Amino acid sequence: MDTSKTTYERVQDYYSKRVQRNSDLKTNACCTSDAIPREHREILAQLDDEILMKFYGCGSPIPPALEGQTVLDLGCGTGRDVYLASKLAGPEGHIIGLDMTDEQLEVARRHVDKQMQVFGFSKPNVEFRKGYIEDLAAAGIADNSVDVVISNCVINLSPEKEAVFSEIFRVLKPGGEMYVSDVFADRRIPAHLREDTELYGECLSGALYIEDFRRMLQKIGIADYRVVSSSDITIDNEEVEEKIGMVSFTSKTIRAFKLDSLEDICEDYGQVAIYKGTLPGHPHRFMLDDHHLFERGRAVAVCGNTASMLQDTRYGAHFTIIGDRSTHLGAFDCSAPAGGENTGAESCGC
Repeated sequence: MDTSKTTYERVQDYYSKRVQRNSDLKTNACCTSDAIPREHREILAQLDDEILMKFYGCGSPIPPALEGQTVLDLGCGTGRDVYLASKLAGPEGHIIGLDMTDEQLEVARRHVDKQMQVFGFSKPNVEFRKGYIEDLAAAGIADNSVDVVISNCVINLSPEKEAVFSEIFRVLKPGGEMYVSDVFADRRIPAHLREDTELYGECLSGALYIEDFRRMLQKIGIADYRVVSSSDITIDNEEVEEKIGMVSFTSKTIRAFKLDSLEDICEDYGQVAIYKGTLPGHPHRFMLDDHHLFERGRAVAVCGNTASMLQDTRYGAHFTIIGDRSTHLGAFDCSAPAGGENTGAESCGC
């Protein structure tokens, strides 16, 4: 282990020299996958094999309703999710891919013209920039300029995670959404393991303790986040298991919104949400998170935070919210999941 190198240099070396394709990874931490929607699979089938071969994601962080949106992909690598978002956003959308590794960006940029032709776009709606996810200003990303920030198993690799999340919510427009997949741990990782290049490059020893993640968001003013999906990570490598097998890791897809109205617990204002069934790819139901499933036409009692997430964001056109915050009824009862589905959730997420 070369301790003279910075974390950035070690990560760049790992993904430009030691790892040439996703099959070179020793665990599934960076390559687990949520169920990919049919519409997304059809788009992925249109991407060049080289883009897919060097994909190192841990989820499927592509939310709906991207048409015409400005989307920023942090740690875009060879551009798989950039191109997926490109097609979904359409010719009026704008997708920015940011990465610090020249080898990855070279692959991503090489395919721009071909992929635009495949998608039938007359001009590119994507651009790739070199930069660090901890300093989006240096990459030319202005305040309140982005509708959606996505990231796929990258933030765990950052040595300055609070700076990353602060930057995300600086560049998001009011009502904008952070939608990321990443690796989280059930405890804080010992310092000596965080210095292990292999464990760090495998997306393990840089993983945030989930409670520290919650505290970090609260510190920068984000009172509520939601878990969309979560799956256990298996190491399946004896050498890696021996080093860090005492820690349990999960891959989580998480969404959070830039909203001033969010409170630190679920409060009851007597509000009701009704899904119109109009989100692309979601004609019958929409899952806000792992315990809020909205069926088209069914009225669902929601807390104030959930009402804001559905009403004061780009999802507002797809929901009818009945009620406001003029009458407070106390803490919201989260014992029964919204929509009547038993998902095992214990609270509304705030």
